[in-house]
Amino acid sequence: MPQMNKGGKFIFGKSLIKEDGTIQIPPQAIEEYSITDDKKVYLFTGSKITGGFCVTRKGLLQPSKLGHILTDNPSLQDYVLGRGEFIKYKGRSYCWTDISKTGKIVLTQEMMKFLKIEPGTQLLSIRSSDIAFTMGAKGPLLEKADNYEGDIPVF
Repeated sequence: MPQMNKGGKFIFGKSLIKEDGTIQIPPQAIEEYSITDDKKVYLFTGSKITGGFCVTRKGLLQPSKLGHILTDNPSLQDYVLGRGEFIKYKGRSYCWTDISKTGKIVLTQEMMKFLKIEPGTQLLSIRSSDIAFTMGAKGPLLEKADNYEGDIPVF
């Protein structure tokens, strides 16, 4: 996938939110983050500029410098919260959901409303850090991707 400009963010591809809320994570993001290993993922709200949400898993988040997110929120850490039920913590909101072996997640209507996204939206899959990647819904990076002359696959 492209790095749209030198030193810029790396893009895995775009993912279309289907009518039933299904989203296919791009294969390269699945592989790089081993995102299906835990069979569940954590979603948390994206930045004000990019919107959408970030994706990680317990095996990446727990041992990281951000592991306190889980230890301070045991109901999130232990998947006690309902699937897709967001909780606020230090300026962001977090939830968990299942992920299939093939890298598909399903967002409920409530999750999409909370995240201000809807079926038909194309999310730009962006490498954010070694802990999480972003599924961005708006902002300058998406505009740049829309105008990119190379190939950005849609999943």
